[in-house]
Amino acid sequence: MSSGEKPAWIQPRDVESVPLERASTIPARWYTDAAVQEWELSELFSHGWQLSGSGSALKNAGDFRVDDIPGTSVLLVRGKDSQLRAFHNVCRHRAGPVAAGAGNCRLLRCRYHGWTYRLDGSLHSAPELGAAEDFDPSDFGLVPLAVTEVGPLALVAPAADANLAGREPAKLFEEIRARIGGLDIDKLQFYRRVSYAMFCNWKVYVDNYLEGYHLPQVHPELTKILDYQDYSTELHHGYSLQYSEIQNPTEAYDAGDAYYYFLFPNIMLNILPGRMQTNVVIPQGPDRCQVIFDYYYGDVTSDAAKTKIEEDISFGDLVQRQDMSICEQVQKGLQSGVYDRGRLSVRREQGVHHFHEMLRAALRRAT
Repeated sequence: MSSGEKPAWIQPRDVESVPLERASTIPARWYTDAAVQEWELSELFSHGWQLSGSGSALKNAGDFRVDDIPGTSVLLVRGKDSQLRAFHNVCRHRAGPVAAGAGNCRLLRCRYHGWTYRLDGSLHSAPELGAAEDFDPSDFGLVPLAVTEVGPLALVAPAADANLAGREPAKLFEEIRARIGGLDIDKLQFYRRVSYAMFCNWKVYVDNYLEGYHLPQVHPELTKILDYQDYSTELHHGYSLQYSEIQNPTEAYDAGDAYYYFLFPNIMLNILPGRMQTNVVIPQGPDRCQVIFDYYYGDVTSDAAKTKIEEDISFGDLVQRQDMSICEQVQKGLQSGVYDRGRLSVRREQGVHHFHEMLRAALRRAT
């Protein structure tokens, strides 16, 4: 299969747009076949903006962090001119990693053979290259990606024609700000990153995120907090929103409203009173993915805030581990050979159908 082509076994009926009332889920094979993921990495993810993490956490010249996005490792670094830049974390010598983790530096030094790069990505030195002919250091700078900062977030794009849910990132976040009202996400501060390795296809995790149907069965503690009967889903071009009033506030959940945004294809924003979680799901194989949570709060310094934050993160971990368990069991069911497609709840699974329709549309556009 060449880049851009959908897998040959996908039939025209598989990608037809079908109203929710008559729709089935996407086929089980879309969750298990390596050829599908090859197409997703080459076409679905490579043409859009990807959430790399917090840009505001990289405040000073030389601050850097390595993040994973689908298909590649990204190096974010704050330059001496205060500009945030993004590069593929791939040395131009023999493809070693330029950096790992996070920190502060004056030069970026490859962890394989010690080639060094300036903060703007240009090559500074190539030790012991000796008598290599026709070697021009200006030809061997790090390969850049587009980067933009929206509030505390940094997004990167491998392609020049990138969009986020069909828009420029700033325009999309204008819509989100207008919808959520009182919380100023621009003033939220990064606090912590938590990552989970999951044995399921990335789309299994997204499907699960996009419906509250499973809450009473999988998340009894969360169901007591949210208003399940009035839990609603709004569908928009390129994204969806699940919304619920916080019916029973707790130490982790203040009174107010909970907004759960999904930005196609793999970005989630959980926005609640005084805080935001971002979570990104990154495919790592047909039956594996990584889910990265970043936690942001309005107050990260007071003792009272720290107590509430730890309660929030602990409760978030409980919910996530419940989701991990059910998603990994679903993956086994998809691989069992006894399941192909299912039907969807018209009341509860509009978001899942919306996601599947966007996948089908992307495949219809494929050659």
